Amino acid sequence: MTEPVPSPAAAAPAAADEPYEKRWLALGVIAMTVLLVILDATIVNIALPAVTADLGISAASQQWIVTAYTLTFGGFLLLGGRIADFWGRKRTYLVGAAGFAVASALGGIAQNEAMLFGARALQGVFGALLAPASLALLTVLFTDPRERAKAFGVYGAIAGGGSAVGLLLGGVLTEYADWRWCFWVNLPVALLAIVLAIPIVPESKAPGDTSYDIPGAVLVTLGLASVVYGFTRVAEASQTNAVEAAATNAAVAAQGGPFVTPASGWADGLAWLFIVGGLVLVALFVLLELRTRNPLLPMRIVLDRNRGGAYLTSTLVGAGLIGAFFFLSLYFQQVLGYEPVVAGLASLPTTLGVFVSAGASSALLPRVGPKPLMVLGGVLAAAGLFTLSFVGLDTGFWQLPFPGQLLLGLGLGFTFVPLSNLALVGAGQHDAGAASAMLNATQQVGASIGTAVLASLSVAAISAYTADAIASGADPQAPGVGLAAQVEGYTTAFTWAAALLVLGAVVTAVLIKATKEDLPAEGDAVVHVG
Repeated sequence: MTEPVPSPAAAAPAAADEPYEKRWLALGVIAMTVLLVILDATIVNIALPAVTADLGISAASQQWIVTAYTLTFGGFLLLGGRIADFWGRKRTYLVGAAGFAVASALGGIAQNEAMLFGARALQGVFGALLAPASLALLTVLFTDPRERAKAFGVYGAIAGGGSAVGLLLGGVLTEYADWRWCFWVNLPVALLAIVLAIPIVPESKAPGDTSYDIPGAVLVTLGLASVVYGFTRVAEASQTNAVEAAATNAAVAAQGGPFVTPASGWADGLAWLFIVGGLVLVALFVLLELRTRNPLLPMRIVLDRNRGGAYLTSTLVGAGLIGAFFFLSLYFQQVLGYEPVVAGLASLPTTLGVFVSAGASSALLPRVGPKPLMVLGGVLAAAGLFTLSFVGLDTGFWQLPFPGQLLLGLGLGFTFVPLSNLALVGAGQHDAGAASAMLNATQQVGASIGTAVLASLSVAAISAYTADAIASGADPQAPGVGLAAQVEGYTTAFTWAAALLVLGAVVTAVLIKATKEDLPAEGDAVVHVG
């Protein structure tokens, strides 16, 4: 049943209905730190070879450079959102930004893998405070529908384009400076944001009962972290098995076989233990929330038809989007032979598309409502990924990668702006942090699931192509065969990623019923300046 949007009278006293005068300056400050969190998910990816070589990290352990961040970030998001609601969104934002800066500094001076992994885990923890606090602040700062649409346009542009910017920045810093600057670059931005936020960003808290649901926090944090880790293990097992099979096949090629097929990552029993165990913990968390007087995640947030549809769409978009940036980066570097900085530059058309469509979406949202834009966005993004599924060994950049990425970016802008707005419609000021944390959590869990699913499908396609090539008499050690097999894997991933985005568009069309009239009216959310 749809929860009614609170009336202006119910939201706050009439004196508080005036919009906060420094709200646009506050948006600029918040945007800086939102970009930090988005960037950090990808900026280290291109630097991975340099990091592992410098610190002597083994191939088996290097996945923790990424996993340590995603695990704590995904696991602590819901708790971070509730801390923002109850403790104060500005206070949580400042602590998150300061902690993120300290963790980044530790990562930059890391002398061994344990120190680096610990720093990445800390970045995830403080990112889980920073991300939901930032989105919740936007929710309570912008109450006019048109202004809120513009504010979420900025947020959507950052959310959709930040990953591509991270790849570019990571390539530039790794090639022309040092991998450590991938961490240190966060320091001046975070410190500037803190200095500006103190006088500009107003404090706001949830009204009413603000007691913490400690058992719920423990259950959902452990459950989400377990699910994320389980799917991460599947992706890594798929890649490790493929590398080991390739090495074995190369060694026996001179003897004519027998050649081996890599085992599926889904055969990893420990991964399933974490996935199933995590789902059980999440199910127990839901049962607990239904009976708790002041739950960490009120079920009214999720069970609202429009917000539930937005969260499901967010999960599918997160799962499909990972196919674009992860596999496209590999294609540029391993197949086309681009240097890291060139690979980063080659990823910018996605960002260009996002900026164009995010601006258009913020203008159209109050006029047409969220549903048409989200459906259009899903179709455009899927078309972009489907275009990328036709790349080959010698495809020119302007031939397919450029138009494919541009379409992808246009689709993401049209998706993220209304999605961010819709996920918070009617949540009320008491639940703004929890609702925004849920949006972040669905994207994070979707990304981890997407990585596992697409990586395993890619490895299976590579194995099948290699087996067919060997059966037809080709030399598996020939460079052309190996590269062609990789391209087959990448294009398979692009195809399935496109299917996930189409499914997201279908979910939007079926579940979401909100129209432009359902968007927040002025006064629905209020800032208590302090």
